[in-house]
Amino acid sequence: MTETVVLPNQRTPRRGNTFVVPLLVVPFILYNIAVFLFFGGNPVNWGAGLFSIPMPSGMPWAITAGDLLLVVGIVALFFEVLKSTQTARNSIIEHMFSMLLFVVFLIEFLLVGAASSSVFFLLMVMSLIDVVAGFTVSITSASRDVSMN
Repeated sequence: MTETVVLPNQRTPRRGNTFVVPLLVVPFILYNIAVFLFFGGNPVNWGAGLFSIPMPSGMPWAITAGDLLLVVGIVALFFEVLKSTQTARNSIIEHMFSMLLFVVFLIEFLLVGAASSSVFFLLMVMSLIDVVAGFTVSITSASRDVSMN
């Protein structure tokens, strides 16, 4: 009995050549808008409560503006790590822009008084994790594509 295997003629479609800016630029911009327009350049106001949710234990769970912005940053970091698993020509450019965003975070953290808060510091750490994870995932996936004989 002979079996015939038919392989598809088409290649598996890869991610298109669409460029997506680093998503962590969203919390960066939101931080700067909020701290300069609404908080008057005072980073202490990130601890101000926005609302509270009553919990079954009877204690309220207070959500601050900083907490909400950090959640936005964590969600953006998640999608950035997912983006870094894609292999395309644009991925190197995206990694370079992620590195540039981290450098901007670092410069603002060191030189601008309104950025001297734990919220901004944690967003900067998320940006660093994005850079390191992006390059690590890209290098690991590239080494799997190259076979050494």
